[in-house]
Amino acid sequence: MTRDELCATYRGYIACLNARELDRLGTFVDEAVEYNGAGIGLAGYRAMLEEDFRAIPDLRFSIGLLMCDPPRIACRLDFDCTPAGLLFGLPVNGRRVTFTENVFYEFDAGRIRRVWSVIDKAAVAGQL
Repeated sequence: MTRDELCATYRGYIACLNARELDRLGTFVDEAVEYNGAGIGLAGYRAMLEEDFRAIPDLRFSIGLLMCDPPRIACRLDFDCTPAGLLFGLPVNGRRVTFTENVFYEFDAGRIRRVWSVIDKAAVAGQL
């Protein structure tokens, strides 16, 4: 994939998440996807996202910074949301919080094959 094609595919993936169209997730995510070094597969990846949506009813993924060097994408995702209860083990309980996630993706055959994610949990703790 070219740089422009990879960026367009990634933006499509983010749009899929924001529309909560998880039935389309396999269009963007490989069946054997790995997350932070663990082989969780597409079903595990989807289950992780479903849990995120349950915990954060107004979850929306916003691209703050996007870097592309095919076959990899680096992105800073910005979140401004209201988790229903616990978030990262912290008692947010309906308070509005902002935080970021620095995430790196490796694509294979046009789909996300590997994901490395670091979430700024300290930012959430600092708002409580």
